[in-house]
Amino acid sequence: MNLAGRHFLKLKDFTPEEILYLIDLAETLKKEKKNGQAHAHLTGKNIALIFEKTSTRTRCAFEVAAHDLGMQVTYLDPSASQIGKKESIADTARVLGRMFDGIEYRGFGQEIVEALAAGAGVPVWNGLTNEFHPTQMLADMLTIREHFGRLKGIKLTYMGDARYNMGNSLMVTCAKMGMHFTACTSKNYFPEENLVEYCRKEAVGTGASITLMEDVDAAVKGADVIYTDVWVSMGEPDEVWEARIKELMPYQVNGKVMELAGKEAIFMHCLPAFHDLETAIGREVYQKFGIKEIEVTDEVFEGGQSVVFEEAENRMHTIKAVMLATLKE
Repeated sequence: MNLAGRHFLKLKDFTPEEILYLIDLAETLKKEKKNGQAHAHLTGKNIALIFEKTSTRTRCAFEVAAHDLGMQVTYLDPSASQIGKKESIADTARVLGRMFDGIEYRGFGQEIVEALAAGAGVPVWNGLTNEFHPTQMLADMLTIREHFGRLKGIKLTYMGDARYNMGNSLMVTCAKMGMHFTACTSKNYFPEENLVEYCRKEAVGTGASITLMEDVDAAVKGADVIYTDVWVSMGEPDEVWEARIKELMPYQVNGKVMELAGKEAIFMHCLPAFHDLETAIGREVYQKFGIKEIEVTDEVFEGGQSVVFEEAENRMHTIKAVMLATLKE
């Protein structure tokens, strides 16, 4: 399958077969890395990483993957670029596209990464926007397949705020891959209806299903995957914590949730997670609201059903697959 020159902006742009190809390629590259087999297939190429939102996993995954492939990396943090300030997105895209072979963007609106892609003339990869997180999806799908041996028919329940990049992306991906997606949350936190309708149309052809519900017991019973994310995203004001905690605490992933899901279920989280008081935000929330664990309890996060660190590692392997597939000649 030839994906050379393609952008990687959202999984809505890819067929199920193309997504599986990237997962298969990531699996191959992971095996090669574990076996100490070099795969510097892109030696001599240069990529730019634009980070308007900082990150641990995304930056490290892109940098290590690029170095493994033989590429050089230039990192641009929020203070090191004029993008959108003194220089338009379109102009930035045309400048960087003449210097680099590929560009990663992690930041705010999806329209920004789409504009970069429109003007760059080289592959552009979405490291995260408010609306979508496609590199995380490939890592999640690889992780799920490693544990269950398949994707089709897997039941995934997402708990918490399902309106933004993670809820959106998981719903789209499950629809594409023939999985059963349930958003379990307050109706105020359901995904946008137009995206739900898109996913339900996709599901007709793949055997997937899309369900939105508020009933925790019904949503998690028999689920293969329980997934959650932080309740307040980067860039949102601190004032929203009080309302989120009040409305979303019934959807915390805890021991009861995992018991209802069953012993074979796995717990997933894209990280970082607020499961203890070892973070500044965790301590602030505890001081204000008396809550030691937010979207997931420490018991679940550190428990035997948690695969969050395998999931985090797989970011590197799947990002490597995306870069190799879109940059190879």
